[in-house]
Amino acid sequence: MHDIASLEGQGVVGAFVASTEFVEGARAQSQALGYGDGGVPAVFVAHPIQDRTDDEMRALADAALDDVLAAVTSSRS
Repeated sequence: MHDIASLEGQGVVGAFVASTEFVEGARAQSQALGYGDGGVPAVFVAHPIQDRTDDEMRALADAALDDVLAAVTSSRS
């Protein structure tokens, strides 16, 4: 969260990807960093990820690609 917040603060457009286990934590951290309810652009994938095979990780990435692209190309105020 701090990395993407730092990049966004420097004008670098980005988003972070995390598993759904971290939705609430990301929301709280985003608000603590001053991003309000909208938060830092994020994409959440199915949890857990630590024991997934390479093929399963590729499938998660493929499934998240459109959301990631939308997060980094959408206009923000």
